[in-house]
Amino acid sequence: MMYIGGEKIFGVMRMNFIQSPSAIERRSMEIIAPYLADYNLTADEIKVYSRIIHAAGDVEYAPLIRISTGAIESIKAALLDGRDVFVDVEMVRTGINKRSLSKFGGAVHCRVADDEIKKIAVDEKITRSMAAMRSFGRGLDGGIVAIGNAPTALFEVLRMIEEDDVRPAAVIGVPVGFVGAADSKAALAAQQEIPFITVEGTKGGSPIAVAALNAILYMLDSARR
Repeated sequence: MMYIGGEKIFGVMRMNFIQSPSAIERRSMEIIAPYLADYNLTADEIKVYSRIIHAAGDVEYAPLIRISTGAIESIKAALLDGRDVFVDVEMVRTGINKRSLSKFGGAVHCRVADDEIKKIAVDEKITRSMAAMRSFGRGLDGGIVAIGNAPTALFEVLRMIEEDDVRPAAVIGVPVGFVGAADSKAALAAQQEIPFITVEGTKGGSPIAVAALNAILYMLDSARR
């Protein structure tokens, strides 16, 4: 329990609770651990699963997370090589630990709010996130794609992989919602060209994409704070 007692101050109960960020994180991981015990995960996979579950506050993510063979290793290698991260929305860009990323020479790119992208989206009658991903083109080669919001962005990346031979190091694809999200993630899991991390069904979102990538960044950068 986070609350460990309390006292009345001016007639209001003031609770005593864990205030240290590291202690909160440690206790959270202890609570999550039993829910992963039966999944035969590697140590690195446990860290990714745990961060996702922690970000969601939802242990029901455990049976839904999918990490393809070699995905974590591919992301680690790309990060260590200073490769960039390409995201679909500003919420993902904001959440990624850019201090850790920059230590290895990488940066985060998001174009969804660019005026040029808005115009392309209107002219071509596509979503802005789709237009933004398309605009990265061969720049995605060797980089990491992290999609937390827009199924159309993930569908576009999958099209680019299949039709344009674009080759990112890995795709973290966890768009959320009821229209296209589950289908786009199923398509990501079905392809065998690019390593991936995803979550089945309608669950997902920007915090989940951030949690997955930051989990791997933190494996490489223990001094992240």
